[in-house]
Amino acid sequence: MAQQSHGAIAHPGKYSASNRTKTAYSVAIFAGLLLFVLALMKDPARAWHSYLASYFFFTCLALGALFFTALQFVVSAGWSVTIRRFMEAMTSYLPIAAVSTVVLVGGMKWLYEWADKDVVAHDAILTGKAAYLNVTFFVIRLAVFFGAWILLRKLIVGNSLEQDKDGNENHTIKNLKYSVIFLLVFAISFSLFSVDTLMSLQPHWYSTMWGVYCFSGLFQSTLACLTIITCLMIKKGLVRGLVNENHLHDLGKFLKGFTVFMAYIGFSQFLLIWYANLPEETIFYLARSTGGWMTASLSLLVFKFVVPFLLLLPKAAKRNPTHLIMVSVIILIMQFVDIHWMIYPNLDSAHYLMGWQEAGPFLMLGGLFLYSVTNFLSKNSLVPMRDPRLEESVHHHVTY
Repeated sequence: MAQQSHGAIAHPGKYSASNRTKTAYSVAIFAGLLLFVLALMKDPARAWHSYLASYFFFTCLALGALFFTALQFVVSAGWSVTIRRFMEAMTSYLPIAAVSTVVLVGGMKWLYEWADKDVVAHDAILTGKAAYLNVTFFVIRLAVFFGAWILLRKLIVGNSLEQDKDGNENHTIKNLKYSVIFLLVFAISFSLFSVDTLMSLQPHWYSTMWGVYCFSGLFQSTLACLTIITCLMIKKGLVRGLVNENHLHDLGKFLKGFTVFMAYIGFSQFLLIWYANLPEETIFYLARSTGGWMTASLSLLVFKFVVPFLLLLPKAAKRNPTHLIMVSVIILIMQFVDIHWMIYPNLDSAHYLMGWQEAGPFLMLGGLFLYSVTNFLSKNSLVPMRDPRLEESVHHHVTY
């Protein structure tokens, strides 16, 4: 890989968050914390279920960004170099997610029936799963997962930032190795992470496709978040001459493709359970087929698949920043609804719950996510200007 000079390309500099943005995430963090505390005082079980939903949502955005970053290094992608720093910025939330995991452990008794030894002692199924589903092993697994993710994030993103300083192409070569390791670790760890935090809420039920379904939502929502950040940077004129409609076109194609993938995996999981019609499997969908939960189930089909798919079909739609932001916002909203749909029927299968109790953790963790992303971009160049594939990305052109 030959070292290239990029002296003729204008440096975009760093991002400077406006006072409005700083006020927004500061108010969100403190208002969310207050609402969460009030929810804990009024209804601890609902408060912790709400926390879990927002915790999983924002952790997936950061983890998905690291997955996409690693994927770019593994396939030696050139087109994505000028938007890669936005992915790296999203990964900066992972250390905060690790701290929020410690908080989650404090609410285990309100979330997981297998965390209660008395319940396990009188349940033959839970007793049989106790070797895996127990508090000590659960905490150890989470510690190992986040330890591995944060370490590999430090290596991959750290090399990318170091290359900004010295321009040494060996950083890119090293990241190929680290990225391969991460993808292997991610495949196993995220599957177990989704089983541990979400599927074990209903420990008598199981699905062999659960990890893949959660991954499909993770990647679809990550692409949506990345698209929003990229479009906003273009609208602000911060990456002029570096990111253009061709990059947006590729993001739009990824977003449409994984919208289809998400629908395919979701339908496949439902079809297998419906066809087998086994009581130990159908309990999951039966709880989501009545009242407000049936409405939520149908809304996922319409607004997480049909609407985004149709809106992303035209070529012009994938090149319009305003249009892409609108579609991406719909996808992010429905991703949260999806996670809420996976979690809340375990708390109340008769009523669809969505109120101020759910707003607290979302505002708190959302504010922390916005802070981590803007803080990262304010300290580092918006584009990895000394990456050896920068020229390819700057002159990227989509013909189809």
